[in-house]
Amino acid sequence: MTPQLSTQYVFTITARIGEVISAGEIGTGVRRIIPIIGGEVKGEVNGKVLPFGADFQIIRPNELIELEAKYAFETDDGAVVYVENKGLRFGPVELLRKLKRGEPVDPKLIYFRTVPKFETGAEKYRWLMQNLFIASAARHADRVVIDVHQVL
Repeated sequence: MTPQLSTQYVFTITARIGEVISAGEIGTGVRRIIPIIGGEVKGEVNGKVLPFGADFQIIRPNELIELEAKYAFETDDGAVVYVENKGLRFGPVELLRKLKRGEPVDPKLIYFRTVPKFETGAEKYRWLMQNLFIASAARHADRVVIDVHQVL
C-alpha cells in the first residue's frame, strides 16, 4: 500500500504585476508576457518578491491559459529563492475576458492551479527543494495571489 497524499498550506506569494505585453498569435495561441514587479511572501516563509521576472503565457483559442512564471523572492533573513511556477487558468470565457480587461472576477469561479518549484542555496530553506508543492491562485488587476501547499 502506498502512502496517502495530503497537503498542508505553507505560505502565500502575492506577486505584483505590470502591464501585459503581447507577442500576438503564434500559431498555437496568443503569447503574453506579464512582468513581475514586486510583492511579498507571508506564512512559514516571509519575505519580498524581487522586482524582476515574468509570467509567460499562451492563451489557447478556447481561452485555456497555460502559465509559466519565473521570478525570485528574498526571505526576511536574506536568502534568495528562485521560483518556477507552471500552471493552468480556465473558466467561463466571459469571465476570463473580464480578467484580461482588468475587471474584478470572483476567484472561486476560475480554475487557477499551479505547480511551483523552488531553488535556493540557503540551508534553512532546502526543504523547499526536497518537497513537491501545489498552489491555488487568484488573478487580480494588479497582482496574483498564490496559496502554496506542500504535498505530504
